[in-house]
Amino acid sequence: MKQGIHPNYQKVVFMDTSTGFKFLSGSTKGSSETIEWEDGNTYPLLKVEISADSHPFYTGKQKLNDVGGRVDRFKKKYNMK
Repeated sequence: MKQGIHPNYQKVVFMDTSTGFKFLSGSTKGSSETIEWEDGNTYPLLKVEISADSHPFYTGKQKLNDVGGRVDRFKKKYNMK
């Protein structure tokens, strides 16, 4: 493997912003935010909008509300009332 051309692979904490669920995993993505994990170490914190904790496919139910009114905006855009 060539030295100096690969991104830094490190442990990071992913946090689902809709449910607050956190999990530790490996990633090449970094962050300026950090969080102290259960093992006492500090890791970079990456915030995600959807994870297995909030996605309807994995939960079997819809947890997120249609806050933005996407259906209403679509109907208004195409005059479908």
